[in-house]
Amino acid sequence: MNAKEYAQKRVDDKLLGYKIRPKLFPGEDSYFKQNPNVAGMANFETNDIILNPYSKDRNMESVAMNEAMRLKMRKEGFVPDIEISDEQRQFFKGTEYEGNDDAIKETIFARIYSKDSSANATEDQMKAYNEYIGK
Repeated sequence: MNAKEYAQKRVDDKLLGYKIRPKLFPGEDSYFKQNPNVAGMANFETNDIILNPYSKDRNMESVAMNEAMRLKMRKEGFVPDIEISDEQRQFFKGTEYEGNDDAIKETIFARIYSKDSSANATEDQMKAYNEYIGK
């Protein structure tokens, strides 16, 4: 396996087998143009990851990993059985996640997976995450 093949395999491993779709559908492109603060998302209809070409976020690998974990949980019908801290609820206030506990829980696990410090995971959440991924 050459370096390029190995690098791609490592990316595939981190993305849990999900692919990044390079071509955006017209509605996705319009949405991303209007929302440059959204770095990417999981497309649950096509089971792939799309990244925002208009985003200033340069850590696209982390974004893709985050979205891959969302796809995995959705495919498995898994919603983390965790408590959301007051601090985490405050963090998501005013976002599309506010009032959607399942989405917040999935986001916390996805951010733990992608090593995004904004997850601000509690000890119990980390334990639940490690149980989920088999650590």
